[in-house]
Amino acid sequence: METLHTLLGPLSFGQGGWGDDLLKGAFLTLQLALCAMTAGLVLGLLLAGAKLSSSRLLRWPASGYTLFVRGVPEFLILLIVFFGSDRLLNWTATSLGLEAGYEVPKFLAAVIGLSLIFAAYACEIFRGAYLAVPTGQIEAGAAIGLTRRQVFLRIRFPQLWRFAIPGLGNLWMVVLKDTSLAAVIALNELLRIAKLGGETEIRPLLFFTAAGVIYLIMTSVSDIGRASLEARARRGVAEV
Repeated sequence: METLHTLLGPLSFGQGGWGDDLLKGAFLTLQLALCAMTAGLVLGLLLAGAKLSSSRLLRWPASGYTLFVRGVPEFLILLIVFFGSDRLLNWTATSLGLEAGYEVPKFLAAVIGLSLIFAAYACEIFRGAYLAVPTGQIEAGAAIGLTRRQVFLRIRFPQLWRFAIPGLGNLWMVVLKDTSLAAVIALNELLRIAKLGGETEIRPLLFFTAAGVIYLIMTSVSDIGRASLEARARRGVAEV
């Protein structure tokens, strides 16, 4: 027992232990993922609408955006957003006759970067879910006198979410783990805290293993939530 206590001592809570810091890092990770997902869902819906539009002025920029984001390493996108947002903010300030020297908060930069990544993939999920709704149901809605708006809100949109939930659930898992990329901009999320703890205590394997267990707990709980939402969305739908 004493040996186990010695082994896990650095992970203890309170003074001298890193347990509190790891939990704070995990909480920041969840905050970052939730904010990125929320913003990414909104942007993803808008991008999907643009790609489904009959207007080339909307379709082409949206297609170009998703092609760029999906074809460039996520790590690189986060760096571009982090350093580019500072440049843009200071250029804007200078153009308005204000003093430069502004710095975008690391958390905000990470949220923007991850939400841009999330949106590109969510766009394709929403587009596929939109097209997955049976055409016959849309025609039936029009046949009984529903307007295009009513058909969308009452028939297509509710089913769009049913088709999109599995993909969005998987995407949430990816974004939850991708928050670790924010360590490169010195944001104290879970992986960075684990790295700092491992270097300080000279026990990197212990701290990275602890971080892995915490990630596994978060993703396992998320998967249970996804399965619950998916089952709820399928209520009343006959299994084929």
